[in-house]
Amino acid sequence: MILITGGAGFIGGNFVHHWCERQAGAEPVVVFDKLTYAGNPHTIAPQLKSGQATLIQADIADREAVRQALAQYQPRAILHFAAESHVDRSIHGPGEFIHTNMVGTFSLLEETRAYWSAMSEADKAAFRFLHVSTDEVYGSLSDTDPAFSETTAYAPNSPYSASKAGSDHLVRAYHHTYGLPTLTTNCSNNYGPYHFPEKLIPLMILNALEGKPLPVYGDGLNIRDWLFVRDHCEAICQVLEKGRSGEVYNVGGINEIKNIDVVNTICAILDELRPRADGKPYASLITYVTDRPGHDRRYAIDPRKIQSEIGWTPAETFASGIRKTVQWFLDNTEWIDTVRSGGYRDWIAQNYGGRA
Repeated sequence: MILITGGAGFIGGNFVHHWCERQAGAEPVVVFDKLTYAGNPHTIAPQLKSGQATLIQADIADREAVRQALAQYQPRAILHFAAESHVDRSIHGPGEFIHTNMVGTFSLLEETRAYWSAMSEADKAAFRFLHVSTDEVYGSLSDTDPAFSETTAYAPNSPYSASKAGSDHLVRAYHHTYGLPTLTTNCSNNYGPYHFPEKLIPLMILNALEGKPLPVYGDGLNIRDWLFVRDHCEAICQVLEKGRSGEVYNVGGINEIKNIDVVNTICAILDELRPRADGKPYASLITYVTDRPGHDRRYAIDPRKIQSEIGWTPAETFASGIRKTVQWFLDNTEWIDTVRSGGYRDWIAQNYGGRA
């Protein structure tokens, strides 16, 4: 049994799918998720129905709930995906990010340490706490800077990335101070199925299909390294199996692409798969809007450590992964409708409505 925090969210939910397929149901999972706006049990409905997954709705900052879950299910590993993760939301309201990403991670680590300390020596040696983090903790790169490595100094520039940096430091401290066998992965921008539609790629797909403007921040030349979410899930599986306790592994898609090129690629695929009734190209909907505060210019991951030590490399190119992603959103309107609540529409209006 493994326990997955945030397992009803985007990356966590994809991991539940990937794990259950990879393990062929041999090792079930317990999903511990607060089910905020971005957590959706519909994402893992097949696994819940089959009994491969069990859902506990609770906050990772609720130490009693964490304690009870650990005592009841006795996991051999904890995979910590749970996080508030949207930069724009962190700018509007940083408090939730501090609560979940820092206080929540601290609470989870404290209960995990107590649980792990009571194990037999053999079980203690086999146990792992895998913390899923982000490349944003490293800050911003210029066009000529080398890519982020595991030894790059932290320089977070948003409340979101600062809160994730804090959680990374806590995980490191619990390994070095208490001996807790931890692993940390810092990933680049994920995309793929079940992506909450406030993020760039799903927002562009859904706005385009509805004939709405495609809002591109600033000049659109910000660069991100794009990682197909199932490639990320496989990397986590392999780090859990092969990673050295206390180590950090950066996970990148080896796909540095400008935001405007991402949007244009999506438009071209939609022109092919779902042409507009008026015959106009979807790219005609692109609208440049005021940039967000402190917008990092470029992220890039150097994946040589995970490649050499673990043997992982991404299976998808951006061309193959983005086509799969667009097709998934075209085919799964029911899931989209379950997450696009009135609260989501209010948020989009708040974040984009005032940008000229």
